[in-house]
Amino acid sequence: MILKFDQTDRRILTFPAVHPCEGISPETLLSSLIDLSQNICNYQSKLFASQRKNARETIRQIGLLLLFFEEIRDRGLVLSDSALLCFSELHHACQKVQFLLEDCTREGARLWILMKCQLVATHFRAPIRAIATALDVLPLNLIDVGDEVKELVGLIAKQARKGKFEPDPVDEWASKQVFSVLDHFQVGVEPDSSLMKRVLDNLEIRNWNDCNKEIKFLEEQIGFQCSDCDEREVPFLSSLLGLMSYCRGVIFETWNTRNNDQSDARHSIEALSCINREDFRCPISLELMTDPVTVSTGQTYDRSSIERWLKAGNMTCPKTGERLTSTELVPNTTLRKLIQQFCAEVGMCASKSGSRSRDVARTISPGSPAAAEAMNFLSGFLARRLVSGSSEQKTKAAYEIRLLAKSNIFNRSCLIKAGTILPLINLLSSSLDHYTQETALSALLKLSKHTCGKKEIIESGGLKPILAVLKRGLSLEAKQMAAATIFYLASVKSYGKLIGETPEVVPALMELIRDGTTCGKKNGVVAIFGLLQHPANHQRVLASGSVPLLMDLLSSSNNIELIADSLAVLAIIAESVDGTLAILQTSALSTIPRILRSLPSRTAREYCVTVLLSLCKNGGAEAIAILAKDHNLMSSLYSLLTDGTSHGSGKARALIRILHKFHETSSAGMTASAVPCERPVHVR
Repeated sequence: MILKFDQTDRRILTFPAVHPCEGISPETLLSSLIDLSQNICNYQSKLFASQRKNARETIRQIGLLLLFFEEIRDRGLVLSDSALLCFSELHHACQKVQFLLEDCTREGARLWILMKCQLVATHFRAPIRAIATALDVLPLNLIDVGDEVKELVGLIAKQARKGKFEPDPVDEWASKQVFSVLDHFQVGVEPDSSLMKRVLDNLEIRNWNDCNKEIKFLEEQIGFQCSDCDEREVPFLSSLLGLMSYCRGVIFETWNTRNNDQSDARHSIEALSCINREDFRCPISLELMTDPVTVSTGQTYDRSSIERWLKAGNMTCPKTGERLTSTELVPNTTLRKLIQQFCAEVGMCASKSGSRSRDVARTISPGSPAAAEAMNFLSGFLARRLVSGSSEQKTKAAYEIRLLAKSNIFNRSCLIKAGTILPLINLLSSSLDHYTQETALSALLKLSKHTCGKKEIIESGGLKPILAVLKRGLSLEAKQMAAATIFYLASVKSYGKLIGETPEVVPALMELIRDGTTCGKKNGVVAIFGLLQHPANHQRVLASGSVPLLMDLLSSSNNIELIADSLAVLAIIAESVDGTLAILQTSALSTIPRILRSLPSRTAREYCVTVLLSLCKNGGAEAIAILAKDHNLMSSLYSLLTDGTSHGSGKARALIRILHKFHETSSAGMTASAVPCERPVHVR
């Protein structure tokens, strides 16, 4: 009966209360009211950082009502229709009270509730007034309870009607101080941090973790505003976010994250991928999927698009035309995580992919002038700490930089301009413990995504220390982050050439691919992929023994993304005759068709076809003859004609033509002339 909402299912200070259905039984309604009132009374023990007086009075009045409800239940009284109508209104009002109390005690929402103190007081007043109205018209004379209970109900109605629900004076003072601090930021004046410290103490935001929770909440709210196409609050939210980021970095010197969660730096380690981002688009809307679901044919669509398709009476798969055996939509959680990671990486709201340029512009700009100045002051502070702070302060500064640069382009720009890259490189070189090394490199990795960051890292001599970590890092995590950084640096043509010419790079990446974790292997493979974008590096990669190592990954790994990435690298290697020769010395002609048949990833299957097509073109009739004997290959290729992208289906079509021509000519005894062959090769 009582609505169940996860906190992420609704926006804060919105109350989706519903009236109980007309046919509900009195027993069910009364039982639900009692449960709801008990839940509200349980909030008495929770922390209210603001609105303490209003919350306390509201809970007190609901507690008195609970005595009334329990009296009716215990005496087994029968309620009239008019009484049921009043109880229904009471239930509706109590739902709103519960939602409001949930928001006022919500983790990370203390500052936001404070800044909305006038609105929140109004939200307290409205349901209590509704309760007073319902009690005024409640036919108590038709309910057989004692005079004391009737007097209690009358008292509750009187208090609810006359009760004043106003912001606490201390809340009004604190909110004014926050506005004053934001005004200082807006005009480019760094505020007195002791004043903000008093406000945070009043909200019981007393350590780094508490402040970080507030930041995460504000980031979520900005995302909600974007997804709902209502950005009126975004500048204010951005100002508060900038303020709390400043407080986290400047005010809270005691950094308890390192001690409490040693894995925090590790859990943010990026696993790169060569996956085609076009796979993230819905085949119906052609926009980035926000809630990918899979239908009975195995195809994936965005939930909103496929639901509209089904509601229109269609019972076929939009892409394949096959009849759906079920309308069940199975969430594709793996793809959803990949899309979210991609959106975070480029600073883009997944829910507004149709307005991508607008989303990117939002991350390039700070959101508000106050947020911009707060970020500038914080960047300067962190740069100074990296230069002259203690060892612990330097590590904390690097950690703050990693968090700030994670998904915000403007933050990256500010941090780079403030001069954080060179001291981060120095910290990377001087690190004596793995945690500091991982943290410094993670910060550099985030900054390397920015064009200016790549340039600054190279010009500041950062390549040599990063390569040193790749070879002799204090942990596997540090090595795999070094590989990811190399990938981003190599995206600039001149830097890719410079990195490739460094003799130790490719062997170190090969060692990571061979001995690293799954994440490390992926980052090593993708770094090789980045180096291969520059033709001068092809021979170096080939000479390093990359092909046998990649083929081993195809045979031994169960990770679909790692297999797809390995195939992407092999597809580039196979473009040259030398690359084809190396691949044909392995079991590729049997392994790759098997992967083509078995993998669900369309991208991986398209890479399979790309490799096979190059092997046929560069390997000659002998390679084609081996593939032609695989009777299952054709069906896999035909499936890509309908299921693949335009690029993938084109590759499949070309390979089908080669195999058809081989069968036609071989039947006429002309096997040797199936396709022009530049040089015969021996294949296994």
